Amino acid sequence: MCVKHGDLINLSEAASMEFVRQHTSIPVPKVHCAFERKGQTYIVMERIKAWHERSEESKAAILRQLSLMVKQMREIKSPHDMAVASVDGGSLYDMRLPGLGVRYPRNGCLTEQTPFRFGPFPDIQAFHRWLRRPAFENNGQYDPEVNELIAMHDKRDFDELVFTHGDLSSLNILVRDDKVVGLVDWETAGWYPAYWEFTTASQVNFRNTFWAGYVDRFLEPRPDDLNMDRIRLKWFGDT
Repeated sequence: MCVKHGDLINLSEAASMEFVRQHTSIPVPKVHCAFERKGQTYIVMERIKAWHERSEESKAAILRQLSLMVKQMREIKSPHDMAVASVDGGSLYDMRLPGLGVRYPRNGCLTEQTPFRFGPFPDIQAFHRWLRRPAFENNGQYDPEVNELIAMHDKRDFDELVFTHGDLSSLNILVRDDKVVGLVDWETAGWYPAYWEFTTASQVNFRNTFWAGYVDRFLEPRPDDLNMDRIRLKWFGDT
């Protein structure tokens, strides 16, 4: 077993793993228990060995499995009214996004600010406005590239929402031999615009830069959306 804990850990991660276990055949670590104590959240789960160097044939087999797993995730229907939200219909977490989020209740009005978490949002446009704050309106006072981003956010058809892991890095894909035996770190999971899985997976970190060359082999390539999100990162970058 292993224990994941901290004051930034949220019980929604344990809920995400159990939700995926119940609705798909995707392998996730078994959660033995999850609880809060003295301001800390603890998730006790099974431990599985991580990704290692392997042959091209082995990598191809794993990428095919990942593609099927993503397909299963995207077929899960949201049971909540809120559009962009976690599995329990509540707030979301992503360490790469600015550290102070806002919560939108069901009537769409702004109420409270929550450190390190954000949302839920009543629609994708509200989510996009939060991502590019404080540039909420295209009033001609911003750099032309910012105005271009606002136009893309406002004019594109973003009606599709899909269940998303949100951090499909090689560091979170656990394998044994040529079989994927676990996807971990579900803290970023929730319902997002369909492009979000691809753009977040494409944001590789310094520990696995090689992964950028594999993302479009298990996720549908979305070059226009990736360009759009890179403009967002440039002006309203993740922290």
